[in-house]
Amino acid sequence: MTFYPRTTLIALVILSLLTVSLAQTQSPPKRKKVKNFGSSLKRLKWNPQKNAAEMSSEKPDTIADEGDVIRIDTSLVSSDLLVLDQHGKSISGLTAENFAITEDGVAQNVGHFLTGDNVNNPRTIVLLMDYSGSQMPYLYNSVQAAKVLVDKLGPKDLMAIVTDDVELIQDFTTDKKKLKEKLDSLVDAIIGQRRPINDDGSIGRTEYVPRLGRSKQYSALMATLKEVFQEDDVRRIIIFQTDGDEAASLRNPKVEWKIPPGLKGKALKVAEEAMKLRNQSAAMREAQFALEDLYQAVEKERVTLYTVIPGARLWGLPLDEQVRRISLNQSVQTAGWMGHLSPRDRAQIKEWLEKDAMNVDETLLKSSAELMSKQQAILASLATVSGGWADFLEVPEQADAIYSRIFSDINQRYIVGYYPTNKERDGKRRKIEIKVKGHPEYQVYGRLSYFAPEP
Repeated sequence: MTFYPRTTLIALVILSLLTVSLAQTQSPPKRKKVKNFGSSLKRLKWNPQKNAAEMSSEKPDTIADEGDVIRIDTSLVSSDLLVLDQHGKSISGLTAENFAITEDGVAQNVGHFLTGDNVNNPRTIVLLMDYSGSQMPYLYNSVQAAKVLVDKLGPKDLMAIVTDDVELIQDFTTDKKKLKEKLDSLVDAIIGQRRPINDDGSIGRTEYVPRLGRSKQYSALMATLKEVFQEDDVRRIIIFQTDGDEAASLRNPKVEWKIPPGLKGKALKVAEEAMKLRNQSAAMREAQFALEDLYQAVEKERVTLYTVIPGARLWGLPLDEQVRRISLNQSVQTAGWMGHLSPRDRAQIKEWLEKDAMNVDETLLKSSAELMSKQQAILASLATVSGGWADFLEVPEQADAIYSRIFSDINQRYIVGYYPTNKERDGKRRKIEIKVKGHPEYQVYGRLSYFAPEP
């Protein structure tokens, strides 16, 4: 035991009290606001020699201090883990001692452990909402469900809202009222405005004029990954609601728009006209990155991604079943959004849809099914890479259950971290494997890899 003179002991006590007082009264540093959201996309350039996207060396104008890429903590690798039994039921009550971790086959020691519902471990959540024309049937219900999720956020949780316009309509905030107002603004936009169409400007018959998103969902996701998160954001979560139809505009596309062979007559003319319009805007729509670049960005930014895919599930089903589901889903979609229109607008749009239905060609349906199935596969794979999952919003009324499931999943996860024994700064991908000791039947969902710091 060490003995101190009385005066020294008093000084130590006073210093200790001052330190505690300062720690209690000092407010956390103010979060930097995101500037010029989407600016990182302007700096991305496709390199055909490397078959990958590269970031230009121009000075970024975002929140990041060291370029647009927010690098992982060099001393801690953390994963959000969901543990399920053989029946798909979430396992609770686990502790740090229950987990076994290896990195590239080398055992690691758990050095960080929290439960997902710990209110002192805030979540940094981005809701990325597609409000383009194809999302009209689902948006109203999805917004209402997202507002319920907002109500469930903890006092320290932060949320931001991004749209497929590559627009940050709400920066990170704890203000639930602001978040709900921004969500409501999306519904107001897509329902449209009623405008007089008489030449003299008088009020007469009106037309349905919605303001729709630009279907730049993957561009918005890339900008989100590059620009909005900060180094101390431990739990980074993105809820990504979209049908992913920008996939055809990425480099090395996994899906391609093309006229299916065998079309004849009016169906062929319609397809040719649609292809002509698409080709005219192709250069403007083409992204400067590939799907592989997105995979890498998801891994580097250590986010957990939940994709909500509106529309009938086609992925993994036989082609005939896909076609049947597309046809059946059309009536479901129509009922999902026409209820929010005036009787006059509803009657007019119903007439348009009925005329279109008469002109539907079986070959076109099959081509559409194949395209949509590939789009869904891409969205599901992105979620899997992050340790999250995808779900299908087949009818608008399912939105509340899906968003509730997402929030429940977030709370049921374990945050498990380790300090890697490999200290090399080589920028290479490293494989992570996490198991629950003594329970080989348990399924552990979380990050499967990460990138080491650059040299």
